[in-house]
Amino acid sequence: MPLSSLQTNGGIAQRAADHRLLAIVSELAKELQGTAFEPDKVTLATRFESELGFDSLARAELLSRIEQVFGMQLPVDVFARADCISDVLRALDAIGQAETALKESSSTVEPVRQTDERAANALTAASTLCDALQWHTAHDGGRAHLILIDDSFNETRITYSDLRREALEIAGGLRATGIERGDTVALMLPTSREYFVCFLGILLCNAIPVPLYPPARLQALEEHVARNAAILNNAQAKALISFDKVATIAQLLALRVPQLRHVLVPQQIRRVPLDHVEPAHPTDVALLQYTSGSTGDPKGVTLTHANLLANIRAMGDRIGVTPHDVMISWLPLYHDMGLIGTWLAPLYYALPVVMASPLMFLARPASWLHLVDRYRGTLTAAPNFAYDRCARQLRDDELMGVNLSSLRYMFCGAEPVNQNTMRAFAARFERYGLHPGAIAPVYGLAENTLAVTFPPSGRGLHTDRVVRAAYDRQQVATEALNGDDTTEIVGCGFALDGTELRIVDSEGHELAERHIGRIEFRGTSATEGYWQNPAQTARLIDGGWLDTGDLGYIANGELFVTGRVKDMIIRGGQHFFPYELEEAIGRLSGVIHGGVAVCGGSGSSGATERLVILAETRLKDTAERENLKAKINAATIALYGAPAEQVALVPPDSILRTPGGKIRHAATLQALTSNGGVLVGRPVWRQLFALTKGSFEPLARRTMKFALRAAHGVWCYGVVAISGAWLLAVTASSRDQSRNWRQAARACRVFLRLAGIEVTLEGEVQALDTTGAIFVSNHTSYLDVVVLASVLPSPVHFVAKQELANQWLIGRLLHALGTRFVERANFSSSVSDEEELVRLATNGERLLYFPEGSFTRAPGLRAFHLGAFRAACLARRVVVPIALNGTRAALPDGDLLPHRAHVTVTACTPIEPDVADLTAMASLRDNARVSIRAHCGESDAARLGFIGTTPAAPAQTTATHT
Repeated sequence: MPLSSLQTNGGIAQRAADHRLLAIVSELAKELQGTAFEPDKVTLATRFESELGFDSLARAELLSRIEQVFGMQLPVDVFARADCISDVLRALDAIGQAETALKESSSTVEPVRQTDERAANALTAASTLCDALQWHTAHDGGRAHLILIDDSFNETRITYSDLRREALEIAGGLRATGIERGDTVALMLPTSREYFVCFLGILLCNAIPVPLYPPARLQALEEHVARNAAILNNAQAKALISFDKVATIAQLLALRVPQLRHVLVPQQIRRVPLDHVEPAHPTDVALLQYTSGSTGDPKGVTLTHANLLANIRAMGDRIGVTPHDVMISWLPLYHDMGLIGTWLAPLYYALPVVMASPLMFLARPASWLHLVDRYRGTLTAAPNFAYDRCARQLRDDELMGVNLSSLRYMFCGAEPVNQNTMRAFAARFERYGLHPGAIAPVYGLAENTLAVTFPPSGRGLHTDRVVRAAYDRQQVATEALNGDDTTEIVGCGFALDGTELRIVDSEGHELAERHIGRIEFRGTSATEGYWQNPAQTARLIDGGWLDTGDLGYIANGELFVTGRVKDMIIRGGQHFFPYELEEAIGRLSGVIHGGVAVCGGSGSSGATERLVILAETRLKDTAERENLKAKINAATIALYGAPAEQVALVPPDSILRTPGGKIRHAATLQALTSNGGVLVGRPVWRQLFALTKGSFEPLARRTMKFALRAAHGVWCYGVVAISGAWLLAVTASSRDQSRNWRQAARACRVFLRLAGIEVTLEGEVQALDTTGAIFVSNHTSYLDVVVLASVLPSPVHFVAKQELANQWLIGRLLHALGTRFVERANFSSSVSDEEELVRLATNGERLLYFPEGSFTRAPGLRAFHLGAFRAACLARRVVVPIALNGTRAALPDGDLLPHRAHVTVTACTPIEPDVADLTAMASLRDNARVSIRAHCGESDAARLGFIGTTPAAPAQTTATHT
């Protein structure tokens, strides 16, 4: 019944709605709390979490019941933010008579336009993801790539043209903010238009995206901040892009990450279209994918464009991607399966992607299957728990009208795959058109970009039944015969093209088929190591092979994964993995499904023989809890032959998990042990207090650092004001340019000394006094002129843009020093000025050019223009290259305050001009540039795409040429 129909008779019906809502909440609370529930205490102000103990699953069940009773659909994010019952009532009131969009007829949906055969051939030449995006934009830019689904089941379509245009605007804004090539930029955004645009914007400005997960639960706030602060520090992130709802958390992170210069929301990024996209190289790092941390601290896996494309192409080849495929996804974009598997891979292949929020699935699992039906999805992916939830919990009325016959490949990975879950899912949904062959257990990890093994398309679930005794005691997977005590292992398919697999023992020796050992791999998708972590990289890679940290075996060429090395439990000489026992305990009445951790603790001898089981439960009654412990030990004896040394019943959501939902066995056991056998999360207020207290020290350090920098800046500006005024006074009325130069050089040396900028002169210093020479220098900062004036032994005439001549203070000083000005805007005037410079050079005047013409914050030696070298060839004057190293760091473009720094000025070997033709001028330019490149300490930006292009950000200049 729509709530608006109740808003009559002076609020009587409204009060009826209140009672109905309270009844729904009370009924659920009673089911969860049993005899401990006190119904009289439930009011509109009752809080879901602190007073009723509703975790995320309980909230999801409550949402489902409310929607059924009131006949309307609540936005998932609104429900997730609801703190108390009255918040839900207000949300219902706002929706009014909105119909349940989930039951809309699929006939109203605009058909998904699919790609054509042209892309397959053209994309083989692409070397980066940016190349692929550019090709799709150029050839079919008006076609929808992303179809974003909101909580009301409404769609927003984003075309390739829109995606690239908005990404270029973000790229330009980031460049203007000071993000340079190779900088790392963290993304902490939910699934949204902004996420996709910002991710590609980071790539297009040649920075490196670092996906972070937004906070999911307040109870884990302290851990969330600590983990992401560690990631940001390791990544050396220069900027963090987040959203309004986590602004406080973003600021807490900023206090703990000294080098984090910008904390932005997408709306704050100035939309400045990037005039020129610097080509990325296949070996450039395209992504830092931090590992989930299920067995240790997160590590940043460096993935290049070449790694990404190699893995994407191998996946596409194995499943046989066609122009008719449509991807359906709700996976989080901070996880590699969601980011690479369900977005970047379809982006490369120009497949339409229907993308919903993870919250939408958690609240309404049926929405996943309705999307498959509505958009005729052919590809989708999810971890094991999603298949289990759909198979066990969905009611038939929630699946009315669903047709899954279009599906041909359903990836299942990211956590151990359970064969019983897969069979139950296939059996449940076969009558809805699902072909059992569509189910595809896969294996992969971030260190190989994403995928390692895939089964062939259409095969379905394949398992291996092995003798339990040989499996547990001898670590051999012997095929079972009828009557044997067996265990069943899920097959994960065969190694993808470009990836090699092997199984090795603890000494690194390769094992034969059906012998269990460590899984190692190598290939074109494999990472070169962990970002800023050589110690962990050395542990990962041995002789070119990478250690997965997983155990398994190969049979008939197929990989069977048995478990994580660190999850293995050794008892009485037998080897056990926790997953089978966790599933068995999870089926017991009173245990929260998925809330079981079976851990191996060190015994007195140091061996991992002590078995500790943690099970989440809502049971409060002592007798009920003791009975549950007995059932848990009975299940343990049935599988392991002996009871556990410790069984701990813990509250819901106590077991520690990775952002992807995998259980952190070692961390959970450590938390239990350190808390005296009790596992209870810290109250939110205590976490906030600890975070606030922990912020004082970094805040004080940052404030002191800023104060010292500000004081140094004020000091520098004071020196500039005094020395500038003095210099203007002594030079303004003097026509003796040589005297003016000496006075200016003295003032520059005083300023640099007082500003803490040390200058060292190296190379062929005597060349700087060459009569009639033309000097050329790289241009990196406003300090270039100051540094050169301080070291040159005799006067030169800087060549500067005409605009500076008209500035009152700078113009008067430059005129007094004999600066030669060049018009840039007017072509005829520019040619005339160029000829005048040739005449002056012919007469022996010493000219100093900055042949790059401009500078930006981004490091790199840009392309040289010909003006200086034409003058040298026509006037027959020697060219003396000068390399500046350090001025960009001392005063980067965009910074108002100079930094203490060391600057090196290298005088290079003079170069004699040859003949006065264009070829000789170009050769002279290239030779001078090679000399400067060897000593300037910066990369070759011209090779990266600057040649003959407009700078991406507004370029600054103090001198130029035509």
